[in-house]
Amino acid sequence: MIPRVGDYFNYCFGKIPFELTDAQKRVIKEIRGDMVSARQMNRLLQGDVGSGKTVCAVACACVAIDNGFQAAFMAPTEILAEQHYLNVHRWFAGLGVPVALLKGGMGRERRDVIEGIRTGVTPIVIGTHAMIQGDVEFHRLGLVVIDEQHRFGVEQRKRLKDKSRRPDVLSMTATPIPRTLSMVVYGDLDVS
Repeated sequence: MIPRVGDYFNYCFGKIPFELTDAQKRVIKEIRGDMVSARQMNRLLQGDVGSGKTVCAVACACVAIDNGFQAAFMAPTEILAEQHYLNVHRWFAGLGVPVALLKGGMGRERRDVIEGIRTGVTPIVIGTHAMIQGDVEFHRLGLVVIDEQHRFGVEQRKRLKDKSRRPDVLSMTATPIPRTLSMVVYGDLDVS
């Protein structure tokens, strides 16, 4: 349960250089409702490319860090992870909130990133499958965001969720596959 909206959320959204659409506002409100409930969020955010899924996920990350939690964004490719990192880093730059990128082949820099994650110095982590490696330990992971969730296996998604006791999970996709749709139909996944 992540109970409050605070300064990070308010500041971040005061700095967005565009007006949120009604759909984005509705989705943020739905996700926020999940985050304050006693049950673990398991929500699919479906929308076309460019529809603003990332800005909704950033809103959730703001709420998580307002409450002392970390947020992890996992993307299926290094290119997409780097793109998310640049966008999210830009949103949080004015707040002085550290945002880390974790991907394969980082060399010595990986050790520093992992230490920041473990100690909680880094509240926002964006990365690839590198986040599910055994040496990555989160200090207080409260939100898991999985982009293009259909490109990850069940076990890969589970390994990231298992890095914390009960993190809220937001999966994003532009192209839901039949398996994902059946999860929605059978009640394992809420959808926005």
